[in-house]
Parts: sequence; C-alpha cells; structure tokens
Amino acid sequence: QVQLVESGGGLVQPGGSLRLSCAASGRISRVNAMGWYRQAPGKERELVATITTGGSTNYADSVKGRFTISRDNAKNTEYLQMNSLNPEDTAVYYCNAEVVRITFPRLVEVWGQGTLVTVSS
Repeated sequence: QVQLVESGGGLVQPGGSLRLSCAASGRISRVNAMGWYRQAPGKERELVATITTGGSTNYADSVKGRFTISRDNAKNTEYLQMNSLNPEDTAVYYCNAEVVRITFPRLVEVWGQGTLVTVSS
C-alpha cells in the first residue's frame, strides 16, 4: 500500500517558522500532483498549496508570500516551508498526492494522517 507520512509539526511562536515534510512510500510507479491542506478546529479542510510534477505551484491567498511548497521527485517527497506564522495558521496539516501504484496502475489520491501545527506564545 502507498502511504504518506508527514513530519515537522509542532509548537511554534508567532512569527516563527516550521518546515513540514511528506514522504510517499510503497510500490509507487509515479507521483503526480502533490499538495498541502489544513483543517483548523471547527472549520472545513482548506487548500494551502499544491505543486505539479513540473513544479508549478498554487497557494491559498492567506499564505501567499509566507509559505513555500516544494518537492523532490527523486524522493517522492513534498515540503511546506512556513514562515511568519501566526495563530490563524494553527491547524492539522495534511499532505496529499496523486499516485499511480505499481500493483494497480491507475491514478489514486492518497492522504497523510496529518501533523498538528500550533502557533502560540
């Protein structure tokens, strides 16, 4: 089975930075688009950023200029560099990827289990 494992979440002070990582593992033939989403308490899950295989990116307006999504195709890993964090960024962050598996060559969407980012003094 294909799995996405996030890491890098934790507690950070306002104005601080965190870098999240998401590694896809398993019998993977190809990873297409990847992305980051987040869900704050009592709110719907929302798009944070996406990135295509070729490196084209898309960001939510709320994080533009502060967050940067990137990927390492050789490692099937995506990253989210978060700078100038504020309390409104507090949420569970989920990584997402479109994956083609070796065992069953069709495109599927997989999600990580999430990593909590808390921005607080």
